[in-house]
Amino acid sequence: MLEADVIQYRGFHNIVEDGKITGFQVCVRSDYYRGVWLSQLRPGRVIVDGELFPWDTIIWNINGKDYTTAEMAENSTDFWHVDKPAILKIKKDGGLSQGFHDVTVRFFASCSYMPPSYDTFDDNTEFTSFNGGTYTRKNMCIV
Repeated sequence: MLEADVIQYRGFHNIVEDGKITGFQVCVRSDYYRGVWLSQLRPGRVIVDGELFPWDTIIWNINGKDYTTAEMAENSTDFWHVDKPAILKIKKDGGLSQGFHDVTVRFFASCSYMPPSYDTFDDNTEFTSFNGGTYTRKNMCIV
């Protein structure tokens, strides 16, 4: 079951590959009531405790498949359902330290019935709209 907040507590942990911590992941749910095609997503940055992770360094795992931002932009056949979380995988040698972290995630979804001027995403401007925005969750815990 998904939590009400876009950023989910469940699924927030370090990523271990071949016995080594290579990064961390955070799960998010779509805030758009219908879900979205991957080509509609406009991913933004992730910020953890003030450290910026740009959109082009983040892998999105949707429906069990990994996608770069460029791959999602070209994908009009896969769909992110509103009742399924996406897993954002962020590379960071050593991952995050144990304890509490403040996490911010930015993304939005383009809608075919909106004017093209609304299909722009300035990743440096904080905003919230009906189809995305800036989401922050404090005191996320890594154990």
